[in-house]
Amino acid sequence: MKKNKVGLYFGTFNPIHIGHLAIANYLVENSDLKEIWMVVTPHNPLKKKNTLLEDYQRLHMVHLATDDYPKIKPSNVEFSLPQPNYTVNTLAHLKEKHPETDFVLIMGEDNLKSLPKWKNYQVLLEEYEIIVYPRISAGEVPLELVNHSSITKIEAPIMEISSTMIRNGISQGKDLRYFLHQDVNTYLTE
Repeated sequence: MKKNKVGLYFGTFNPIHIGHLAIANYLVENSDLKEIWMVVTPHNPLKKKNTLLEDYQRLHMVHLATDDYPKIKPSNVEFSLPQPNYTVNTLAHLKEKHPETDFVLIMGEDNLKSLPKWKNYQVLLEEYEIIVYPRISAGEVPLELVNHSSITKIEAPIMEISSTMIRNGISQGKDLRYFLHQDVNTYLTE
């Protein structure tokens, strides 16, 4: 029996913006992925925590941005796992809970560059397919990863929009409605 393929797009989504949504939409429509789960990360061990909105606020915004599109679903799976979260642990947990599903890791080229710093990254390379979308700011990808058989680089549109840019713009009173899903923009404005 063929397993369902689900893409896991991890992020703090602080806030989720049209760049995240466009990449997820492109991938689910142009690959063999049945759906994409937007995995809201409570705390990325490689990022400072002081600028994060509350976990459930970020999850709520992912719901607002994806509720009208059944192929993209929010996931709070990491909320119940030990902190800090490590992708390898989350994937092991999901594999156990959903044995009928093949999970595929989705990441930007900038994250691929730092992959060797991730906990047990070799396990990720051995056990999971990894789809990498392009980033202008990626930098040099380690040689061992350039042509790795588990890694597929796709020609998705390049979206150089950052949540930091959006947070800074909002704090400066800028109108960034076209960078955010309409419902997310309304929620943040309120």
